[in-house]
Amino acid sequence: MILSDIRNYLKQRNQCTLSDIALHFDTDADAVRGMLDIWIKKGKIEKSYATASCGTSCQACDPAATEVYFWCESTTENKIDVNIPSNCTHN
Repeated sequence: MILSDIRNYLKQRNQCTLSDIALHFDTDADAVRGMLDIWIKKGKIEKSYATASCGTSCQACDPAATEVYFWCESTTENKIDVNIPSNCTHN
């Protein structure tokens, strides 16, 4: 997996969760997060969460399932369109 592979995957899908990317490339979520950070610094990717409270309150969901990444060239006003984990109580 190299930076251009992540770029191509996100451009193709427009948005996806960290866990989707890690699963696709069969690698650890933390390794993918580090590579995504490079694209974020370049202004090509934006990071968001499935809901406003994700990562801040209940901590019941796997963070990799709630971190959503967007390729900036194709973002819209209503970006979030992911499957929120079924055990999430804040959706």
